[in-house]
Amino acid sequence: MNQAYAGGCACGAIRYEITDEPIFSNDCQCRDCQRKSGTGHGSYMTFPDRGRVKLEGDATHWDIVADSGGAKTRAFCPTCGSPVYLTFAAMPDFFTIHAASLDDPGRYKPQVVTYVVRGHAWDHLDSALPKFETMPPA
Repeated sequence: MNQAYAGGCACGAIRYEITDEPIFSNDCQCRDCQRKSGTGHGSYMTFPDRGRVKLEGDATHWDIVADSGGAKTRAFCPTCGSPVYLTFAAMPDFFTIHAASLDDPGRYKPQVVTYVVRGHAWDHLDSALPKFETMPPA
């Protein structure tokens, strides 16, 4: 069995553990991710089965419309403000974590860069990664 992906917020009020392997890992340069991260992109890992995620603590949720036009919900700690995870109305089974919320962020291995159409020249990402103007097709 693989080592679980564990993490949470900065103050420890929210914790997760995921035994599945991610199905998608991306650096996203959309404006929402830029604003959320305070820099040029956000880094994420998406897991296939929200029902298999062990989640402890109460997050504050904020619903927004993504660049794709779909609804997404950002979850963050109401105490320390750390962004922890996202869910998407169009993909209700998926569970997406912020890579920086991992206890071991070194486990994050991006596969692609998304929304490069919104990227900035000063945001230097791995040039070897495939790049997509928006989200790649499923």
